[in-house]
Amino acid sequence: MYLAKVVGTVVSTRKDDNLIGNKMLLVKKLTDDMEVVGRTEIAVDTVGAGTGEIVIISMGSSAKYALGNTKSPVDATIVGIVDSVELNI
Repeated sequence: MYLAKVVGTVVSTRKDDNLIGNKMLLVKKLTDDMEVVGRTEIAVDTVGAGTGEIVIISMGSSAKYALGNTKSPVDATIVGIVDSVELNI
């Protein structure tokens, strides 16, 4: 899992049947300093997140389980909205 910032939305009128009814958001990974880095990814939203929010991303097979459908073609799922982060390095 990792932290990411929601930077946009994806609208798709035609998609795999296992994705119908799911909201898809664009996210970018965050560094330890909470800076946005890397490429933009699409994540299926399971918690009602919105643009600008910091979220928890689950990847791989765990993402499918979080969605509740192991047959869905999902690589990333938003499983939480972050209220605060405290880092003690």
